[in-house]
Amino acid sequence: MATVQEVAVRVGRRSEAALLVIACAIAIGARAFVDANAADGIGRGLAIYAGAVVALAVAAHVLVRLRAPAADPVLLPAAFALTGLGLAMIHRIDLAYADRGRDTHFGTTQAGWAVIGIVGAMLVIGLVRDHRLLRRYTYTAGLLGLVALLLPLVPGIGREVNGARIWITLFGRSLQPSEFAKIAFVVFFAGYLVSNRDTLALAGPKVLGVRLPRPRDLGPIIIVWAAALLVQIAQRDLGASLLFFGLFVAMLYVATQRLSWVLVGVGLFGVGAVAAGTLFPHVASRYDAWLNALDPSVYDSGRSYQLVQGLFGMASGGLFGTGLGSGSPGLVPYAESDFIVASLGEELGLTGLMAILALYLVVVQRAMRAAIGVRDGFGKLIAAGLGFSMALQLFVVVGGVTRVIPLTGLTTPFLAYGGSSMIANWLIIALLMRISDLARSSAAAPSRVAPSTSRPQDLIDDGEEAHA
Repeated sequence: MATVQEVAVRVGRRSEAALLVIACAIAIGARAFVDANAADGIGRGLAIYAGAVVALAVAAHVLVRLRAPAADPVLLPAAFALTGLGLAMIHRIDLAYADRGRDTHFGTTQAGWAVIGIVGAMLVIGLVRDHRLLRRYTYTAGLLGLVALLLPLVPGIGREVNGARIWITLFGRSLQPSEFAKIAFVVFFAGYLVSNRDTLALAGPKVLGVRLPRPRDLGPIIIVWAAALLVQIAQRDLGASLLFFGLFVAMLYVATQRLSWVLVGVGLFGVGAVAAGTLFPHVASRYDAWLNALDPSVYDSGRSYQLVQGLFGMASGGLFGTGLGSGSPGLVPYAESDFIVASLGEELGLTGLMAILALYLVVVQRAMRAAIGVRDGFGKLIAAGLGFSMALQLFVVVGGVTRVIPLTGLTTPFLAYGGSSMIANWLIIALLMRISDLARSSAAAPSRVAPSTSRPQDLIDDGEEAHA
């Protein structure tokens, strides 16, 4: 008779296989619509593309079945579907640029990066047998993340795009090192907070009903806040600043269960953003383009041209969109990268865009579910941090395109053109699957630890003691 664990694993992999069929259908169908409406029609190129998509999906599924049999069955199909939609839209933008006399090959290049990202994710799943090994490299990860974050400021390799200095050029290729820095920082924050959560969770003074941290415990958050402010000023990028500082505050809350840390973090970031906008002209200029995007003087100067064109494109898409291959995404500068959300909104409409956001919501929810299920505190913080980083990055990108916050240079995970973004986000999926594999295996196996009804903080403590 099959054990409970064997049944759970078997059902999970069958569900994954069925969902991968749907994900492949979405990826291939989106490419087919683009070829039918914007190219010369469906031809042999689609058959080659479809064969590559199916081959990658089958290979990934087989490897997961062998090396991480209890992994979450939804993460891989969701990532495949998002990647397929992004590749189809970037191919569509290539065709739109060609109609305007511009010869680009973003779609072909991005397809290569997607293959590298998926292969890299499979290597992580195959080689990293236990995520807890990463805890040995806590401070190494922090150093690597800091170096990656500061690389764009190095003369000779760093370059500025759209007023933000967040790119480097290596071997003729542009990379955004902050994409890899966020993974390194998640590992560093998780290791640091697991070791120091008791100190950070100690009681402090109570002000207006909220118990605040002790002044001597504010050191780490002040250091990270200062680093985030430096990024905003030196690199002219509110997005990266918000992403890293928000990531630290969120993981700090998960580790300590102290709402006061969130209040302190929000207050510090608000003060820093206002001060930077007041003291530094280039930061104030970006804020002005955000707040006064439709002002004729701002628009005519070109500062808000890209943002306004993106808004016009999404408005023309309406509720159901113009259809894949039937819009005009080439009218928006950098439609393949910064504004791919606007391009998708134009051709898929609000309905299609909400469906895409729902896919992201599924990925984030599964990350949080893995964080709840895994027993060790380090794994909880890594899964929660990776899930929150994707959610916050999506908010920063979509918020910038829709004028909720100032426009940033961050990319939309899986969808936007960029090799560093594609590879980094597939590595995130691999780490989440590895953590969920351990969490689901532990849940299916008979527990040797007494069930607890205490706070999540106590669950983290119990997991650490059980691991020890």
